[in-house]
Amino acid sequence: MTNSTKGYILGAIAAISYGTNPLFAVPLYGMGMAVPSVLFYRYAFATLILGIVMLIRKESFYLKFHEIPMMIGLGVVFALSSALLFEAYQYMDVGLASTLLFVEPLFIAMLLWIFFHERVSIMTVISIILCLSGVVFLCNPGEGAHVTATGVILVMLSSLSYAIYMVMVNKSRLQRLSGSTLTFYSLLFGITVFVVQLNFFTDLQPVPSNEVAWLCVTGLSIFPTIISLMTVAISIHYVGSVAVSILGALEPITGLVFGIALFGEVLTVRAAIGVILIIGAVMVLILAQPIKHIGVSAYYHLVGSLHRFRLHK
Repeated sequence: MTNSTKGYILGAIAAISYGTNPLFAVPLYGMGMAVPSVLFYRYAFATLILGIVMLIRKESFYLKFHEIPMMIGLGVVFALSSALLFEAYQYMDVGLASTLLFVEPLFIAMLLWIFFHERVSIMTVISIILCLSGVVFLCNPGEGAHVTATGVILVMLSSLSYAIYMVMVNKSRLQRLSGSTLTFYSLLFGITVFVVQLNFFTDLQPVPSNEVAWLCVTGLSIFPTIISLMTVAISIHYVGSVAVSILGALEPITGLVFGIALFGEVLTVRAAIGVILIIGAVMVLILAQPIKHIGVSAYYHLVGSLHRFRLHK
């Protein structure tokens, strides 16, 4: 098996595994657990598991003193993205929430434009228009689908929080850290958000004493957290971020499948149009650079061929 094949397989696994968030979270809500308690167990177990993996692999935990405040800030933003998404699951269908979350690359492009003055291309503008159109359809999906304005706002804020996290990582000195180290401290410091929400553990609910609950907590810590974060890092190394971003379209599709198959959600025609518009918007944004490079390469190849033709005349 070639490295490219491995990269594509791991990229698909990363997207699908992250799309399992509602599969494990929604049953815990049904057992009476609140969002802060669910996320505390998710982050605590994930930090413990990742820490053990790093010890076995002899990876570095070292942080420079001046990096600690930035890492704490990243952890808080990282945790907020999870808290807002999991809260949104209580206000709208999980499949549609997963689709709305997919607008994160658009937020990243806008943040880079606003704060780092990176150029906005016509393709980015088209992506934003398509995305906003998709959001309009999802906000009014028709009879049978469950969507509220609160749910939409929460998911959009979740996506924005994660976009801020990604931009901070890419534009700060923390770039030197390995993916495992960065993820470990993001999870560790992110726990503080849920500790505060839980009034310093006074409101922490115990995991219900049944096998399904513990399977959900364990699954939540492993599949959409550890597996997703680790496989996406390896996949980017093999095939690059563009290919991984394209494979990320499997994430909202996974959420939709679980929502319809397991939770009885309804995908109306208007909601389907919204889903297609949002996924299309992100694809336009992701493919803009490769298409541009192909076009430029083709142009120079054509000019070179014409020039050689004239010389041989």
